[in-house]
Amino acid sequence: MKRNLISRCFILLTALTILSCAAGKDTSKNALFKTRKGEQKYINAYNKSLRLWPVPYTEQDIPTTFGTVHAVISGPVNAEPLVLLHGMDASSTMWYLNVKDYSKNYRVYAIDYIMEAGKSSLKENRNLNSDEIVQLYNETFDGLKLTNINLLGTSRGGWIATLYAIHHKERIKKLALLAPVQTFKMISMNSDLINAANFKIAPTRNRLKKLVHDFSLYPEKIDPIVKDQIYFGNKYTKTKLDLFSMTPFSDDELKSLDLPVLVLVGDHDILSPITIIEIAAEKIPNSHGAVIETAGHFLTVDRAEEVDKRVLEFLSEK
Repeated sequence: MKRNLISRCFILLTALTILSCAAGKDTSKNALFKTRKGEQKYINAYNKSLRLWPVPYTEQDIPTTFGTVHAVISGPVNAEPLVLLHGMDASSTMWYLNVKDYSKNYRVYAIDYIMEAGKSSLKENRNLNSDEIVQLYNETFDGLKLTNINLLGTSRGGWIATLYAIHHKERIKKLALLAPVQTFKMISMNSDLINAANFKIAPTRNRLKKLVHDFSLYPEKIDPIVKDQIYFGNKYTKTKLDLFSMTPFSDDELKSLDLPVLVLVGDHDILSPITIIEIAAEKIPNSHGAVIETAGHFLTVDRAEEVDKRVLEFLSEK
């Protein structure tokens, strides 16, 4: 039953993507956006969200095989690198609640995922496979001249961070995963996830409100400016939901992670069950895990102070 629901959602989204591409010539340089006008509305919303960034920052574009990758950079120039990979549809601006803590002692690089709305720009509107995603981040880190990276990913970003670390452990110092989806086990399709899929298919303000309330115990903590950005990011881009092409990693892949790994999950998370802490402890040789109380899937919102403290303590451990 659950797999049938997943298959139906995937088929519908694929059909909508084809229709949107066939509707007319895309005038935007970013293949994700339907029109240049829609892209500009989104970029304006992104820039408004960046006004919430509590510390000085610079922005940098990195050319890659698949398009241009955008990074928002803060913190001491010569400090250890900390790379942040955001959750689905959130873009790098989601870290505005956390970057002040992280940038005190780290050079922070918040990177927009190239296959979602953000300032990264995709050349061709298609899904990248796992090998291409690894190549994308290799080229990005080369462009930024990063080695010995502390890598932090949340939700979908956690899956991407794990994928990259499995293939290039030599480049990663420590790996921190916040409510990583599809990483240790498949998500369970339920009514809340169907609501989230409906927002992707046909975004409305009411559906966004429902999604935020499903994923966060404290939705009022999310600034309305950021909610606007998320809404525009779905409204003006071609429908894409590749979550189900992300599959959990094998036991051998997880066991190969011999670097320190932190896994945090909220006790009210509807996507990442608390059992992933046990799975990580069993499969990953040097795993550290904890359940964050009174927190939903949006860990960096619901319990920002607690999560930041745990992440920074993990990174500072010798």
